Amino acid sequence: MSEPGPPPLTPAVFHILLALFGRERHGYDIMQQVKADSGDTVKMGPGTLYGSLDRMIEAGLVAKGDTQDPRRIYYRLTALGQTTLRAESERLSRVALVARRELKKGATL
Repeated sequence: MSEPGPPPLTPAVFHILLALFGRERHGYDIMQQVKADSGDTVKMGPGTLYGSLDRMIEAGLVAKGDTQDPRRIYYRLTALGQTTLRAESERLSRVALVARRELKKGATL
């Protein structure tokens, strides 16, 4: 039996990591990107966003970027954040593959 990996990410954390992949963003920009990426299915207000960002900074997944303007703080992925995003994406792909296979079997019953 293989070693269990880290626990699955919450949808909010996954979408924040995804929104930060490849570029720094400020809070409102992150919320807009999450809305677009999720097809408006992940609702994220400021409390959820900034609470999640604080926990993600503490966990080493995200770091503050450009802080020259205190009204608009930018955030960026760390190397650990990128690794975590890739691992969760792979986990979700495996789960979706199993689900499709099982649903296909169920359709033939």
